[in-house]
Amino acid sequence: MITIKPKKGDLLIAEPSIIGDLSFNRSVILLADYNSQGSIGFILNKPLEYTLQDLIPETQADFKVFNGGPVEQDNLYFIHQVPELIPDSIEISLGIFWGGNFDVVLKLLEENKLSNSDIRFFLGYSGWDSQQLENELLSNSWIITKNVYKEELIEKCCETFWKEKMLELGGNYQLWSNAPENPSYN
Repeated sequence: MITIKPKKGDLLIAEPSIIGDLSFNRSVILLADYNSQGSIGFILNKPLEYTLQDLIPETQADFKVFNGGPVEQDNLYFIHQVPELIPDSIEISLGIFWGGNFDVVLKLLEENKLSNSDIRFFLGYSGWDSQQLENELLSNSWIITKNVYKEELIEKCCETFWKEKMLELGGNYQLWSNAPENPSYN
């Protein structure tokens, strides 16, 4: 039974039981929207081998691009903490915003007015239809935690974020923090 109902701004931590899932193994996801029609989130800890300049050559920005999830991986998305600079942003919660005017973002990048701690770019997103996330929660695929990092979340997240969350959860999760990503390497 789900003990905590998810809401936008929460973090979804992949349970060790979903090892082998190519999209979500060892993922930490920021839930950007959650409602009766479904849910949308962005994987925070899966950097790709691309920089923004690789995808948009006219920019000089070498910001890392992250795998946001398996849906619409040919589209670029972003979260940020500077709504005063990026019009049309949608607040997720606790000082984290989603989207906004991309032309303004490009101009801000050109003027070096954004840093890696202000904004994060994703190819694709993670999406769930109505009740799909609830069913995954019932099957123990995810752990829901609050975003205790607030706007510092963008800077906090790195490839070791899942391991850090396992250590924080303690108990049996601590054992999983040091397990190899591929169990056959054990």
